[in-house]
Amino acid sequence: MITDITRRKLLGLLGSSAVIAGTTSFPFSVKAGKSTTAHIVVVGGGFGGATCVNYLHRFDPNLKITLIEPAKTFVTCPFSNKVIAGMQKISSIQFNYTKLAAQPNVTVVHDTVIDIDTDSKKISLSAGKKLPYDSVVLSPGVSFRWGKIKNNDLASTAIFPHAWKAGEQTILLAKQLQTMPDGGTFIISVPGGPFRAPPAPYERASLAAYYLKKNKPKSKILILDSSDSFEEQALFQQAWNKLYPDMIEWVAGTAGGKITRIDTKNKQVFAGSTAHKGDVINIIPPQQAGTIAIKAGLSNKNGWCEVKQPSFESMKARSVYVIGDACIAGDMKKLGHAANSQAKICAASIVSSLHGITMPEPVYNSSVYSVLSPKYAISSASVFRLKAGSISIISGGLSELKASKKTHRREASFAKGWYKSITSEMFLG
Repeated sequence: MITDITRRKLLGLLGSSAVIAGTTSFPFSVKAGKSTTAHIVVVGGGFGGATCVNYLHRFDPNLKITLIEPAKTFVTCPFSNKVIAGMQKISSIQFNYTKLAAQPNVTVVHDTVIDIDTDSKKISLSAGKKLPYDSVVLSPGVSFRWGKIKNNDLASTAIFPHAWKAGEQTILLAKQLQTMPDGGTFIISVPGGPFRAPPAPYERASLAAYYLKKNKPKSKILILDSSDSFEEQALFQQAWNKLYPDMIEWVAGTAGGKITRIDTKNKQVFAGSTAHKGDVINIIPPQQAGTIAIKAGLSNKNGWCEVKQPSFESMKARSVYVIGDACIAGDMKKLGHAANSQAKICAASIVSSLHGITMPEPVYNSSVYSVLSPKYAISSASVFRLKAGSISIISGGLSELKASKKTHRREASFAKGWYKSITSEMFLG
C-alpha cells in the first residue's frame, strides 16, 4: 500500500463525490507528503482525459500524474455547432491546460504518443522521449475510417469538411455556410453507428437552419442518414416543423440516405446510383477508436476497445485503461458527459487498486443537451449501473413532446449551465 486510504474513507469519498452523485464535494483526500512512487500517464486531454487527471489528483494528491496531449488549446465539440451557426466565436469553446498543470505532482506534456509498449510499460513520444508508467489511461477519442465512403479521405475534408473534431474544420464549415448562395443546399451525411455524439448531426442541421433562415431563407438542408432512425427523432422533427418548416429534409438509410461515394470536384454525393448535388457538403465519416488505441492493439475487429468493468482496464493489456469515445461502455453513448463520468470511476478504480481496497459499486451518469435555436433546446439524461458485468441503463428520459415554449427556453439556459460546469471541472476554471 502506498498511503493510508481505508475502504471506509473511500466509500465516503465515492458516496458524496461526482463518481456517484455528480457533485464536486470531497470529504476526504490523502494527506500530502506521503511517500509514493506510482506514475500514472493519461493520454488525451479532452472530456475523459482532463477529468481523469483532476480526479486522480483529488483522490490521491501524492500520485505522480503526466497528461500527454498534442494540442496546447483544446476546442470542445459540444457547442461547436453554435460556432458553425455564427452564434458564438471559436474562442468561446477554447481552453488551455495552465491551471491543470499548476497542480502539485501534475505535468502536462504537449506531444503525440506514437507507441505504447505494454510489456515494458513505456510510452514513446514523437519528440523521441520515452516515459515509463505504472498505469496508463487512454482517452484518445475517435479516428476516422477513411475509404469506407469511396473518395472520402483526409484530403477531401478541405472541400467537404467533417467538422467532427472541433477547431479548423469548425471554422471552415462556418465559412462555407457564410458564402453559400441564398437558395443553396447544405448536405449533411450521417454515418452508421456507433459514432461520437449521436444527436450532434441533427443539432447541426437545426442550428444551420437557424442561420440560414435569418440570412439565406431560400436555402435547404438535406440530411442523408446511414440509419433508419435516430435518438430523439420525434423531438427533433417536431422542432423542425415548428422552427424551420419545409427547410430540413431527412432521408433514412433504406430510403436512399446511405452515402457510398463522394465527388468533391462536382460537389456531389452518391447513395448507390443516386446523385445529390450540394453547395456545402458536410461528410461525417464512419468512426473507430483513436489511432493510438488501435496501434497499441487494444481494439477489436470493429475498431473499438473492450474494457473490464468497473475499472475500464483494457481486456487486452494489464494496467492500461481506456475511457471515453474509444471504449465499449455498455448502454452508454459516446458523449462528453459519458467520458466525464467514466473518467471519475476509472480514477477511483486506479486509486483503490493502488491502496489495496475494493472500490464500491459505482453509478454512471450521462446527459446531453441539443440546442436547436438560441431559445429552444431538448435533452436526454440517463443513469447506469453494472448488471452482469455490463453498464446498463436503470433510469432516464428525454424532453417531453408536449413541453411548452418556456420549458424549451429553460432547457437552452440549462445547456449553457451544463457546459460551463463540465468545462470548469475539466480545466479548473
